[in-house]
Amino acid sequence: MKFQLAVNLERLDPSVDMRDAARHNLEMVQTAETGGFSTVWSAEHHALEMTATPDPFQILTWWATHTNTIRLGTAVAVAAYWHPIKLAGTAAFTDLISGGRLEFGIGSGAYQREFDRMAPGLKQSDAWRYMNEMIPVVRALWKGDYEHNGEFWSFPVSTSVPKPVQKEIPVWIAARAPITYDYAVKNNCNIMSWPLTRGMDEAEAYKGRLDEAMANNPGSKKPTFAMMRHTSVHETPADREEAIKCVQRQLGQFENLFKNLGDVDNGFPKPVEFTALKNRDEYDPDMLHNNLMYGTPDEVIAKLKLYEALGVDEFIFYSSTGQGHADQKRSLKLFCNEVIPAFN
Repeated sequence: MKFQLAVNLERLDPSVDMRDAARHNLEMVQTAETGGFSTVWSAEHHALEMTATPDPFQILTWWATHTNTIRLGTAVAVAAYWHPIKLAGTAAFTDLISGGRLEFGIGSGAYQREFDRMAPGLKQSDAWRYMNEMIPVVRALWKGDYEHNGEFWSFPVSTSVPKPVQKEIPVWIAARAPITYDYAVKNNCNIMSWPLTRGMDEAEAYKGRLDEAMANNPGSKKPTFAMMRHTSVHETPADREEAIKCVQRQLGQFENLFKNLGDVDNGFPKPVEFTALKNRDEYDPDMLHNNLMYGTPDEVIAKLKLYEALGVDEFIFYSSTGQGHADQKRSLKLFCNEVIPAFN
């Protein structure tokens, strides 16, 4: 099993200087490269301090100039926010500057709040249709002249400028629904999945959807199957308790955004009080410790072995857990030094 890092350029409150956040972000990427990670991912989000990446390709190009070998991916570029010609050219430029290290991740987008601002009138639940149209168009533009007349975009003959360095850029899609797994298999796309805070049964369900899609499309190439979890490696019970408190706070901010509550002040979502939630059991400390990739190095290795046995090809270490910079770095270094060697 290989390992990937998902890391956000983020601030959870105004006390953190954005320049410090940027330095921390790059240091995490560099630590991942030297520590044995294959890929690092950047998301696309808008007007939210907890993910300050309005253009994921811009941050990948920055990382590229400060790294040498690690693969650089978008997880994910939101299809509905882009025009195909711009997306193809921007992605190809990142591939050029990085020496052919781009992993092209594309998806539907997460928060209705962002759609209300970036694509007014579009429901998040309908945005997968934009992704489905976008992928073959971008691939065609990377190859050469192409004319398109589609449901969402139409343009005369055009091409990607520049062209990618790689002959075939790996394409990844964020998949949860069975229809998306089927699309990925049919269209030679790798899969990144995220069971959120749910248990191993959710991970097993995702693998089942992949198996079903493969069975329904005989002869198709098997996608690389990656799975993401919030990850925090710690050494003492006190470290564990603090890590859980931090992720509860961050999950409270996600709850605000997923439910589109609108309680965002100058880019900072206010955490939802768990006592007011019907689904508050999803934030139980013991449940979070069990379901997320939290624990001592030995505990994390044991959990990862279950994912490896399930058929997960690459595990995505989601490092943006609400912890301070020093704790995030310590967790990542413990993972590099004590966890990854168990899989080599």
